[in-house]
Formats: sequence, structure tokens, C-alpha cells
Amino acid sequence: MKCIIIEGQAPAQRLLNKYIGADESLALLATFSNAISALDFLQRETVDLIFLDIHLPKISGMDFLRSLPQSPYIILTTAFPDYALESYDFRVIDYLLKPISFQRFVKALSKLPRPAAPNDPPAAEAPTPRDSFFIKSGYEHVRVEQAAICYLKSDADYTEIVTAHKRYLSSESLRHWLEHKLAPQQFVQIHKSYIVNIGQIEKVAGNQIHLHHGEQLPLGRAFKDDFLRRILGQ
Repeated sequence: MKCIIIEGQAPAQRLLNKYIGADESLALLATFSNAISALDFLQRETVDLIFLDIHLPKISGMDFLRSLPQSPYIILTTAFPDYALESYDFRVIDYLLKPISFQRFVKALSKLPRPAAPNDPPAAEAPTPRDSFFIKSGYEHVRVEQAAICYLKSDADYTEIVTAHKRYLSSESLRHWLEHKLAPQQFVQIHKSYIVNIGQIEKVAGNQIHLHHGEQLPLGRAFKDDFLRRILGQ
């Protein structure tokens, strides 16, 4: 994979350069200390992967991402985890907190899609969750967009699907929704009774998840580590 580094700190540049050189699947095309120079380069060259620092001079890493018409894969590098949730709006595959160990770097690379070998049989296409589906509500079937769902809550024999403005009841279990209907990159279980839409999270404070529309959901102890790994890439 062709990659570039956009990193404002020289020691971090050298470390990433060393790590990339140790992986034969990566080809480093260039290293930049600011996003403006990188944007000029990307107008002439195509890359598959960018190692991107968030705190850059003149244009921040997040502003750089917003300016890209078509984003390659991104691995964010920073000393601050504040932008982890916002990064899910882009093609970010991992979020590396400095100082970055080689083991953590390798783990990030393992999340990249790898091209199939020439003699490999074509992989069967897995069914993908739909962007919307119909939910039976009384005598009606109502279309609900996945992006509009804030969270799902299990309550006895049914599941409650909650949007910012409405609530729907489903006879299917929480597990059925998680495994067969919801987009796995967008929804995560945070409690034995709750699944949340990552895009609806405003902040995480202790064992409480605050949503954009004001509700708070509990973060169960058994789910906390996996949840934090999902949103912080740790």
C-alpha cells in the first residue's frame, strides 16, 4: 500500500518512518510536517493510506480530512484522544495515541483490508445491513433509517428502538438486532440491555454515555473495555 506521513513532530516522523520501513506491505512515498504541503502532493499522487497527526500547524488534521474530496484509509496519530468520536465520520481505521509502540502500530495495520493473493478464490460476499428497514408499529409498518436510531433497549420480551423523536417496539431480541440488522461499524453494545449508535454519542463521562439529544445511557462494566477500544482504537 502506498502511504504518506503527515506529522508535525520530527521524533514522531522518524518513529513512523522506521515502523513503516519494517513492513514490506507498505511503501512510503513522502513525509510532511503540515497539511498544506500534503494537499498539494495529493493533487498529483494517489495514496492508499495516510498516517495523520491531528494537531498540525495552519490546518488541523480534522480540517484536512474535511477538505479531502475522497479519503484514503487514515490512521490518526496524536497525544490527545479528544477527537476519537468525530473521526468516525471519516475513513479512519484506527487511532494511535503517542507515544506509539511497534506492537500497537502492527495492530493498527492489521485492521487494513489486504488484497487477495492471485490464486485465492474470490471471497463470498457477506450480507450487508440495510440503510433502513421497516418496523411493525401497531397496524402499520414504519420505515426507520439506521442513522436516525439513537439506541436500542432490551425490556423483558421486546426491544425498544429509540430515535430522537419516536420510540418503536420490536418483538425481536437485542442480540438479533445486533447480529442480523444493525451495521456493525456503527452500533456497539454498551450494556446487557443497551446498544448505542456511535454517531449519536456526544461524550463519555465515567460510566455514562451522553447522547446528542440529551439522554444518558449506562456503560456496563463488562462492556466498557471493548467499547473504549472501539471508539479510541486502543
